[in-house]
Amino acid sequence: MALAPKFAGQKLVASAQPKALHTLELYLDYVCPFSAKIFNTVYSSVFPIIKSKYADKVQFIFRQQIQPWHPSSTLTHEAGVAVLQISPDKFWDFSKALFEKQNDYFDVNVVNEPRNKTYGRLAKLASEVGIDEKKIYGLLEVPDKPAKDGSLNVGNAVTNDLKLLVKAARLTGVHVTPTVLFNGVVENGISSSFSTSDWEQWLEKNIV
Repeated sequence: MALAPKFAGQKLVASAQPKALHTLELYLDYVCPFSAKIFNTVYSSVFPIIKSKYADKVQFIFRQQIQPWHPSSTLTHEAGVAVLQISPDKFWDFSKALFEKQNDYFDVNVVNEPRNKTYGRLAKLASEVGIDEKKIYGLLEVPDKPAKDGSLNVGNAVTNDLKLLVKAARLTGVHVTPTVLFNGVVENGISSSFSTSDWEQWLEKNIV
């Protein structure tokens, strides 16, 4: 699937001037433990292999997949969108930091917390990877007063971009996280339990 330029930060490419590339799309949710597992393997162990052996052949795209039965999933992904707006080159670093702290955003750790306070914690987390905390919070904060036209569902400054990501995900029919697409087709042969060695074998078999 194509990637809109405004979401270019979701792409992880090793080659400075990539040609026609194989594409591995990772549909991940920030509060899914299995998403964290595959992300950490890909980002820390697999991408270095891509850089050394397949830099001009493979690219990754992080597809943000909200799982609405965890309400904080939406909030964490909104933070990811805010990072894409302000510092797209930091998106993968922010995602790494968020997956490492994902327990902080599980149901029992946010249930008694006001929404804007959760946004504040996410903005602070973004600052830990060099992103302006105030700018992130400014995009996420939801006002407590009606809009000028009287509307009450006012959203925040990332709502419209988030809608685009949700629409794109719905078009694929992806439900489970993590889900991996290889060149636009679901690749059931890849799972969150893949070790670095498993990835190496898969790449050798499929990347030509």
